[in-house]
Amino acid sequence: MKKTDFKIVIPARYASSRLPGKPLRLISGKPMIQHTYERALQSQAEEVVIAIDDQRIIDVASQFTNNIVMTSPDHASGTERLAEVLALKNWDDNTIIVNVQGDEPLVAPAHIELVAESLKNNIKAGMATLATPINDLEDVFDPNVVKVVMDHQGYALYFSRAALPWSRDSFTMNAVEQQAIKTLTQEANWYRHIGMYAYRGTALQQYMTLQPCMLEKTESLEQLRVLYNGIGIHVSIVHEDPGHGVDVEADIEKVELLLTEKC
Repeated sequence: MKKTDFKIVIPARYASSRLPGKPLRLISGKPMIQHTYERALQSQAEEVVIAIDDQRIIDVASQFTNNIVMTSPDHASGTERLAEVLALKNWDDNTIIVNVQGDEPLVAPAHIELVAESLKNNIKAGMATLATPINDLEDVFDPNVVKVVMDHQGYALYFSRAALPWSRDSFTMNAVEQQAIKTLTQEANWYRHIGMYAYRGTALQQYMTLQPCMLEKTESLEQLRVLYNGIGIHVSIVHEDPGHGVDVEADIEKVELLLTEKC
């Protein structure tokens, strides 16, 4: 894509129940938010904005960029924070905006470009995202691994923490209870959702008018609010490692090791 086709917003929230002050945690001598920002700059994005909710992040981020927007601390999600940035920056309604999570210091620039390109090329979609094939049976049944089921055009039909699609002949309740399933069957494909999104400005504005739906509350998956209200989400398949994110203290050491290996 050309550098006029999309923008990136990196939501960075200071509060974190599992890792307070997460955006400012040092990884190989740099705050995590700086690693993420520099990776985003390697993409073809026209503009990269850090959307923050705390002066302490401004104090640090202003040392490496001036493109920082203070947003409300009351947002329930990164999507809401992006919608505020859209309004504050007065971007056009048709702007394509990629949400790069601030706790993804190893995010792949190619994945950023792919999700933006996917949205650009699929005009029925208000959003686009990524998925990768699941080859490990344990991941299929892991509720922390979100699965996505797609139609023949790559549009999401459903996201779930459950083992979808359910292989009726292999995943019998007795087999599941007895842990007798050893390998994945060949007749179905399972895909793990990668939580990177591209949005059209119009979809962000529409999202802000929608109430949480029953499916979203049941699965604790925000994207189900979008599907429930008829907004298309296009899914691109990637086979490369999406990069290790940071959720807990132990992840910092893992990311530092991966950064060292890349050097």
